[in-house]
Parts: sequence; C-alpha cells; structure tokens
Amino acid sequence: MILQNLEFWEFVAELYNTTLSLFFFILALVFFYIATKGMRAKNKYGAISTAVCGGAFIVFGYYNSVFSFFPHPYSGFMVWWIGFNLALNLIFAYAVRRDIRLMRDEGVPLSKNRTRLINYILRMTRTDPYSKDISMRMEVIRKSFHLSGLLILIAYYGFFFIPPVTQLINEGLLIALPQIEPAYNALWGPLSLYPYTFSSHQAVVDLTMMALIGSLVFAITSDILRILWGPEYSIFNFITHSMIRPKEINAAGPQIYIMVGFIFSYMLYLLGFIAIRAYFAGILIATLSDAAAALVGRGLGKHKVKCPNSSEKTIEGFIAGVVLSYIIGLIFVGPIYAIIGAIIFFLTDYFPTVTADNILNPVFIPIGIQVFILILGLPIGW
Repeated sequence: MILQNLEFWEFVAELYNTTLSLFFFILALVFFYIATKGMRAKNKYGAISTAVCGGAFIVFGYYNSVFSFFPHPYSGFMVWWIGFNLALNLIFAYAVRRDIRLMRDEGVPLSKNRTRLINYILRMTRTDPYSKDISMRMEVIRKSFHLSGLLILIAYYGFFFIPPVTQLINEGLLIALPQIEPAYNALWGPLSLYPYTFSSHQAVVDLTMMALIGSLVFAITSDILRILWGPEYSIFNFITHSMIRPKEINAAGPQIYIMVGFIFSYMLYLLGFIAIRAYFAGILIATLSDAAAALVGRGLGKHKVKCPNSSEKTIEGFIAGVVLSYIIGLIFVGPIYAIIGAIIFFLTDYFPTVTADNILNPVFIPIGIQVFILILGLPIGW
C-alpha cells in the first residue's frame, strides 16, 4: 500500500514537471507567432528579439524535461502559480472588455465618476501608447525594473546580516508544514518526501531559479495579452503606469528580455558552465550599468555620439555605464575580470544589434567573464 502511494505521488510529480515543460514549449510557439507579426509590422528589432526568446523557451522546456528546474512539490507550486496568473489576467481582461462595452453603449462617464480602470482604458485607447519620446520620470520607472538584479542577489546571498531570502522561505516552510501536515499530505504527498532540510544550500539554488521563473510568469501572461489583444488588456501596464515604445509593437517588452536572459545564464550556472560570481557580476552589470547609462545620458548627457545603427547616445552615459560595470565586476570577480565585463558592456551598448541588449548582456557578460577565467586561469577575485 505504501509502495503504491509513493508510486502515485511520483506520477503526480512527473505530471507537474511535464506540464511545466509543456508551458515553455507553448510559450515558444506563441513567441514565434508574435515574431511573425512583428516582422509584418516592420519591427525587425522586436521580431528578432521575440524570436530569440522563443528559442530560449525551447531550451528551457528541454532542460526541465531532462533535469527539472526544481523538485516536487515546487514544480507543482509553479504550475499553480501559472494557473493563478492566467486566471488573474483573464479576469482583468474581462473587466477591461466590460468597461469598453459600457463606454461604447452608454458614453464616457464624467471625470468625477470615472474609475481608475476607465481612466487607464482611455489613456491606452484615446492616444497612441507606443511613444518614442517618454518623460524622464517614465524613463526612471522603466529602468527601475532593472533593480530585479539586486532582488535576485538578495534571494541568493542575503543582505549583510540577513540570510538568503530563499533560505528563509525554505526554513519557514519546514517550520510551518508540520502544523498542516494532513492538508499537505492530501495535496502534495508525504511530508517526509519534502526535498530540503534546514540550511540547505540546494534550496537556495533551486528557489532562486523558482523566483526567476515565477517573475517571468507574472510578466509574460500580461505581455502576451498586450500584444495579441491590445495594450489596454495588460495588467502589468495598469499596475506600473508604464509607457510602451515603438520597438514593443507586436513584440515582447524589455522586462521579458531581462528575465529570459537571467534564466538562461542561471541555467548555465546550474549546468556548471558559469561560476556563480561570474553570473551575478554579469547580470548586475547588464541591469544596473544599463540603467545608469540611460539615466545619466538622459539627465546629464551633453556630448552626443552616433552609434553604428544611427541611434544617438551620449559620452556621459557611456562613461557612467562603463565605470559602474567595472565597479560591479571589481566587487564580484576582481580587477582583471572586471575589465572584461566592462568591455563587453561597452561593445553591446555602442554597437547595438537587431537583438535587444536586455537579452544579450545578461548572457554574454557572464559567459565572457567565464571564458576569460578559463583562458587566464587566474582565481576569481584577481
């Protein structure tokens, strides 16, 4: 009887894991379809970047089917999280469609009677939300998403005297789950099969990946609805008040590119190809240095530089980005490898390609640093 029960929960665990793999493969198909829409809309940059994401999703699905990103019950938690986000976004989309229908049938309410949702719909539909020129305030809001790199750092390493957030979550569950053991056993199987112990480093490693994929799930469902149905259907835009750029017409948004790059590089760390300090040096350079370059360039930039693709940036922005890149690299991998990270950041920033640097930097910078670690043979920290 016990053996049969264990076999049942092994089957459930495999079912959850297969569902998660299938989710990535479906995302790949959706993103390839969106990429064709982007090409037809003559948004080559967005179409190619979206197609690159689609290719990454195939890799994620394959990796999960072979190795699993995380063990049961966390694979099940992620499937439930996917279902919750899908339901939340569809409910929001229904509310938007209902208000649009009411405004069409009964007219736009007076200002004092308008809800926040109606004001949002009007802003999205009465003017073109895809704006090339955005305010400095909106630029700050958009670049604030780059702080996600710091959040991942805290999840893995903690913050000064605070241990890793993922370790706190694991140990909180280890304390709480025995109090609800019957309910846990009914939903997830015997508590004795819970995969981690107190102070388990593997829990930190796996749950950091779970935070990365969970963040992607939260952002991507909303972005797909924005692309396929219209920007007014994006709960992400509703929450953040974010303005959208022309590069995002029929294409994924920059928050998706960043998360895909994060996950891809972290997957390389799990496979043993990248050292964890090279990983964090790379993603923090990719996020914080990019934000610094953009904000300093917008706020203080006086000396303009024309990049090879005819876009204009500023010398002040380049200096801010490269200096911060070196400082971040110095902290994580030492002065020699910091130079490599700063050079790669400068090259991807100055020679923009048809693929978003929000994807390229979180992948190329950690790989570049790791390659030179292997070539030079110097310990990390030199």
